[in-house]
Amino acid sequence: MQLENVPISSLTPDPANARKHSKRNLRAIAASLQRFGQQKPIVVDSRNIVRAGNGTLAAAKSLGWTNINIVRSDLMSGELAAYSIADNRTSELAAWDTDILAGFLSDTDLGNVGFTTSEIRRLLDDVSPDGIDAVNEIIEGKYQVVAECADEAQQKKLFDDLIAQGYTCRLAMV
Repeated sequence: MQLENVPISSLTPDPANARKHSKRNLRAIAASLQRFGQQKPIVVDSRNIVRAGNGTLAAAKSLGWTNINIVRSDLMSGELAAYSIADNRTSELAAWDTDILAGFLSDTDLGNVGFTTSEIRRLLDDVSPDGIDAVNEIIEGKYQVVAECADEAQQKKLFDDLIAQGYTCRLAMV
């Protein structure tokens, strides 16, 4: 397997992709890419059609990226379709260890990892009777500003501006 860095414009999203990405999902992927960079490549076929990583491609485009890391699969088209479905399905079949996850999510330095405040509240409350107190400590233990934006584009611009100024920021959808 050889890693390549290619222009995003050279890639085509899979027109037969059975997996759909909500706006929230794409925002979470984009936030992850922005924070951590691309940590795993997109899988493409010999015609540069994305077979695994369509959400990553869309999120990278939304961030204005011009290049992205890929690996080329040598599987034949029928096997590629099966791989694409299996890749998506296997992640769905995994389950969280809620005790371990709650421990991570109660860490005030973890930052945005794709969970909303209400999801964290529910999780911590289910795991521990002190869960709500832990979330309140996360929220109330820091000085915060809540800004209402007219749309996603304005939210992204404000987020990017604040990050560029050195602030620690999290995106929230209400």
